[in-house]
Amino acid sequence: MTSLPAHAGLGLKPEHYGDIIAGLPSLGFFEIHAENYMGSGGPPHHYLETIAERYPISLHGVGLSIGSAGPLDKAHLARLKSLNVRYRPASFSEHLAWSTHEGAFFSDLLPLPYTAETLARVAEHVDEVQQALGRNMLLENPSTYVLFEESTIGEIDFLAEVARLTGCGLLLDVNNVMVSAVNHRLDPYAYVDRFPLDLVGEIHLAGYDEAWDSAGDRVLIDAHGSKILEDVIALYRHTLALSGPLPTLVEWDNNIPDWATLYGEAERVERLLAAAASSKAA
Repeated sequence: MTSLPAHAGLGLKPEHYGDIIAGLPSLGFFEIHAENYMGSGGPPHHYLETIAERYPISLHGVGLSIGSAGPLDKAHLARLKSLNVRYRPASFSEHLAWSTHEGAFFSDLLPLPYTAETLARVAEHVDEVQQALGRNMLLENPSTYVLFEESTIGEIDFLAEVARLTGCGLLLDVNNVMVSAVNHRLDPYAYVDRFPLDLVGEIHLAGYDEAWDSAGDRVLIDAHGSKILEDVIALYRHTLALSGPLPTLVEWDNNIPDWATLYGEAERVERLLAAAASSKAA
């Protein structure tokens, strides 16, 4: 499903270019956000080219709007194809979400109802992306804050059916599972237990923020601005016990820390992957 190694990876941030090139840390892969590298040149590509010579790259999109009711943006898809041709990433992934409407772009990854109509549309869009790129993609489970009364298909069944119809793989964001489960008063472990882990090509981990709504109930926010919380780590351990080691990205996109702090998170994940590998081998 993917050629990423079953090790810890980190998001590639401009703040850390120098540390990475100088130290060449032991790391499974780097992830880049596609939209940050859609220009034709400049320092970002200079550093990325140097790093991509030494590490596998996971290309992660945030702007395709896979779940949009309208057509995919052909110009955006063309830029994405150029990036794939230029860097030959080991993996490409996008979100089960939408962010565009009639030419307007929203800065959030917005949820969609899980119906037969949206299933057909998402599958059509995934097919279009895969045909344009000449490769299979991974589709990521979302973090959500609302549920739709019109939904007739469960989220896991929706994702599994998109994968069946298109041949795409899945990206399991364990932090998103925790965020959505707490927000909707669901069991995150039951979610992972039902998830088709054989289709998962990559796992994401991140830190979340907490808030409280007007009724005094706890609400989690998928913030990507802190260390991975212990309840997410526990859920990740549970996932690895079922799946075995899988390529795992630490997402830290806001309040970017120094390199030593970020790399420390990757080392923590790498220890968990090693323990999972030893357990599977026993």
